[in-house]
Amino acid sequence: MRVKTIIDEDFTNYRYPAMFIGTISCGGKCCVEAGIALDVCHNDGWRSCIPVAISNKGIIDRYLTNPLTQAIVFGGLEPFEQWEELYDFITEFRHKYGNCLDDIVIYTGYRLEEITTQINELKRFSNIIIKYGRYIPNKPTRYDDILGIHLSSDNQWAERIS
Repeated sequence: MRVKTIIDEDFTNYRYPAMFIGTISCGGKCCVEAGIALDVCHNDGWRSCIPVAISNKGIIDRYLTNPLTQAIVFGGLEPFEQWEELYDFITEFRHKYGNCLDDIVIYTGYRLEEITTQINELKRFSNIIIKYGRYIPNKPTRYDDILGIHLSSDNQWAERIS
């Protein structure tokens, strides 16, 4: 899988300690729709980072050998822009290498109706949580009961899809 970053122990994106995997691209839909510059995005700095390819098995082994982490979070840019890699990783984590049922959280700026096909594919796996919604500057934050954290905009929300 190609990634921009991996944070082995992240305590900010989910209620439990998680491995955070920063995905590689985002078309900037939040900023484009809001009519603002891309550099307003709090993840904009990652756009210039060079992606690194790491085997799914390597990431999974790294996760499984950490006794602290209890979930994997994908985010940073837009995970659904690398859908095939995301889906392959989850398949290998659940069935091939990990056989692990820990939560997988996917942060997306898409709205549910924009990624229905992918969500339906992910429903075949256990313990998948999706955080939906564009970042909208100057909106109030919102506490999300599923994630156990405050989200950047009050239009964002999480759903346990399986």
